[in-house]
Formats: sequence, structure tokens, C-alpha cells
Amino acid sequence: MTMKNTCRNTVKIALAFTLLFSLLFISCKDKKTEQISIAVFAPGIIADSPVYKMLADGVKQAVEQANTESEKVKLTILEAGTNQAEWGPKLTSLAATGSFNVIISSNPSLPDLVKPISAQFPKQKFILLDAYCEGNPNIATVQYNQTEQSYLTGYIAGLMSKTHKVGLLAAQEYPVLNNIILPGFAKGADDAAKGTTVDFRIVGNWYDASKGAELSSAMNKSGCDVILPICGGAAQGVISTAQEKGFYITWFDNNGFSKAPGTIISSTVMKQQLMAKEQTLAFIEGKTQWGKALTVGMKEGYIEFVQDDPLYIRTVPADIRDKMAKVEASIKDGSLKL
Repeated sequence: MTMKNTCRNTVKIALAFTLLFSLLFISCKDKKTEQISIAVFAPGIIADSPVYKMLADGVKQAVEQANTESEKVKLTILEAGTNQAEWGPKLTSLAATGSFNVIISSNPSLPDLVKPISAQFPKQKFILLDAYCEGNPNIATVQYNQTEQSYLTGYIAGLMSKTHKVGLLAAQEYPVLNNIILPGFAKGADDAAKGTTVDFRIVGNWYDASKGAELSSAMNKSGCDVILPICGGAAQGVISTAQEKGFYITWFDNNGFSKAPGTIISSTVMKQQLMAKEQTLAFIEGKTQWGKALTVGMKEGYIEFVQDDPLYIRTVPADIRDKMAKVEASIKDGSLKL
């Protein structure tokens, strides 16, 4: 081989290595700066639902924390509206874009909607709060212990009722409501005051405040003097009617005392915002346990009966507050088995 050819080959090899290292550098650089894209899918209207507002706020907090030094996470928030028939198609369309590393949502009905979507789009990951699904490698879920939540809500309703008749007004029927929340509420009320009954009625949607007012008025007329509304925007009608008629309201999922001071006697809180933040950070850090179903409650700090709000202290008599503190403590330490 001539010296000229050797030099040519040396130059070619040098150029090849330069190109290879350049490509490796670009690849590593792209990988390092690749943006994570997260979608929050709210199956409802955020402004009307404490659960979805806490979901969105928690994910936002996590993204803001992750983006402290660089914009490495992009967040998109979508509201699906109150028509449940549209949730599946809208969620399918979202997954079909292939634009999101994970879709984060919250609703007990979502696992049944997500399973076929996951099969259709096997690269799409889902984190579902307030839901239960185990064994699907693309889905991680967290379920709150709503037996504890509903029992405490029913217990104070039973203690505060003078008629021994309380009410639960729901937007619609669904398995968790029928099998966990309603029985838990009824048991709590009866344990607090034997013989207390529950008037259970359905609005038919999550937004009709006029229907909420009409039904809660009828429930009050039939003897209910404490009502638990689980009906989204329709709860505004329950609040206005309670203030007009003089019956009490127990509140679910977030701290609602300020919505109607003197009328709302309890708030049994689900720490959805904290959980949403923790689960989002876990995903960003690559720590999500796919296929796992986590259940959390009072012992873990994700269900709380609010006892320190000044409006609770002002509205509820001291002897009843003492009883509620003891019941909550017995659930936490395991001496009361639900």
C-alpha cells in the first residue's frame, strides 16, 4: 500500500470516528434534554369537582417542582365534561395521538374504560387515582379507603340528626357508591344512633343544581335533617336549600366548611392533591410501579376527618367533637375494624 493510500485511509477512519462521536454526542444530548409530556384527563369539570381540582393541582405542583431548573416536563390538562358516555371516546382520542408519556386521571369507573384502550395502544401508560386495577403493565392505580371516609361522615350525621333520618344525594349510581360509600355511610349513622335510616336519591347528572335543590328539599320534607351530597355541581343546589330550610350538610373529599359556615358540619378529606403530586413525581423519576394497585386510608394519612377548622369547632357541640375524635383514633389504631 502506498503512503498516499495510507494517508487517505487514515483520514477516512478519522472522519468516521469523528462522525460516530458526533452522533453519540447528539444522541446523548437529545436523550438528556428529551421532554416528558404528561396529560391530566379530568372526567368532568374541574371547577365543579373537588376531586378533579385536587388532581390537577397536585400534578401541577409536581411539574413545577420538576421544572425548577429546566423545562423538562410539559403538562396538558383536559376536561372531558359531565357526559360519561363521552369519556371513553375522548380518552381513546387522547391516547391515539401518541403525544403523552403518561395520562393521569381519577375516577372509580376508569379502569374499565382504560383496559381496552391500553390493549389498543400498548405503549400508552396510565396512572389512575381513586381507582383499582391490578396486573396491567401499563396501568398504576391508587384506591382510597372510602369505607373509612363514608363511615366517619355517616357517624357525625347520625350524632347530629334529631330525626334519626339522614340523606345521601348522589349524581348517579356506580359500584363504589353502591357497594362502599352508601353502606359505609349507613353503618356510621346507625352506629352513632341506633335506628337511624338513610334516604338515598339520585340527581341523574353531575351538574343540575336546580335538581339538587328540588331533591334535597323533598328529602328534608320527608324528615332528613342531615344530607351528604356527592353530586358535583348539583351540590350547589343542596347548599342553598340547606341554608334556606335549616338542615345540615356533611361534606366529602375536601374541606368544605367555608362553602356554608354553620350549615356544613363535617369535612372528610381525601388527600388527592398530595397523592397526585407524589405519583407524578414518581413517574418523572422513573419510580412508578406499573401493574400495582395501592390502597391508602387514615393510617397512611390520605383520609382525614377535619377537626381543627374553626368553623367545625364553632358549629359542632364539644361532646360530639369528642366522640368523633375517639372514633377517628380507633380507626387509625385499628381497634375499630370496618
